[in-house]
Amino acid sequence: MPTIAIVGAGPGMGLAIARTFGSRGFDVALIARTKEKLETLIGRLGEEGITAAAFPADVLDRPSLTAALEAAKDRFGGLDVLEYSPAPHSPVPGLTMAVPSEVTVDNLQPQIEYNLYGAVAAAGAVLPGMRAAGVGTLLFTTGGGSVDPIPMLGNVNAAAAALRNWVLNLNKELAGSGVYAAHVAIKVWIGEGGPEGFPTATPEQIAPLYWDLHERRDRPEVVFNG
Repeated sequence: MPTIAIVGAGPGMGLAIARTFGSRGFDVALIARTKEKLETLIGRLGEEGITAAAFPADVLDRPSLTAALEAAKDRFGGLDVLEYSPAPHSPVPGLTMAVPSEVTVDNLQPQIEYNLYGAVAAAGAVLPGMRAAGVGTLLFTTGGGSVDPIPMLGNVNAAAAALRNWVLNLNKELAGSGVYAAHVAIKVWIGEGGPEGFPTATPEQIAPLYWDLHERRDRPEVVFNG
């Protein structure tokens, strides 16, 4: 069975992506900080006939993230797709938001650790195996601010834009190798409770585009506008 590893798995996008791939024959490796939340997701997926397993790790702790992905490879016999989309639904120590004029090294560095360095570490754990196999998919998610920055997210957008740049460049490097990398920028509010007048979409509306990218492998980037 092919396997997808979802880094930053939660009850929103992570679960929707897991269902999208799981319903098409994939096993699912779920990676996030809290084991109890992951076990809940495993139960929900299991009710739908999808095999999933939990591998707790923190993207800010790169050795733990690498170890989790190695454990997932051992459990499932390899990883065919990596999807990286950590999003702090509860406060993460050290992560704050700042407008561009108030960005400092101190409030930017944690965002770079969270967005860029975590993604680089995750890719580093799976890319050698994919290259050896001659096939693989690497999908990385950011908010729409990585493409069209929003002032209130000055430091977040800068880190996300760095990730976007790296992914697009990685895809260029991997051309012809059988391994494909793509960036997804989600330019809507996911779920309910968004700012008035801001476009919204459900995770279920967004998740199919990840399968489309994996299947078609012809676009290095998609900006989801709803």
